[in-house]
Amino acid sequence: MSVMTWHASPQRAALPIGDPTTGEVRVPVALYDLDELQAEVPLVLSRTEAEALRDRLDTLLAGTLVPVPVPSGRIR
Repeated sequence: MSVMTWHASPQRAALPIGDPTTGEVRVPVALYDLDELQAEVPLVLSRTEAEALRDRLDTLLAGTLVPVPVPSGRIR
């Protein structure tokens, strides 16, 4: 299969962890070929890399989040 069918997603119910001594951040990810799980591995980022990723995600998400409308009437 082509590498183009591969993608990574955050592992469900797994949270990133950080090392306060080194600043290293580990993000648990699952690797898929189409929808078939191939492996679960940590994405390891230095503190600088993690901060750069956070800043880029903040920029990408700015202004794109749409509030969820509150239903009118009574909720039963």
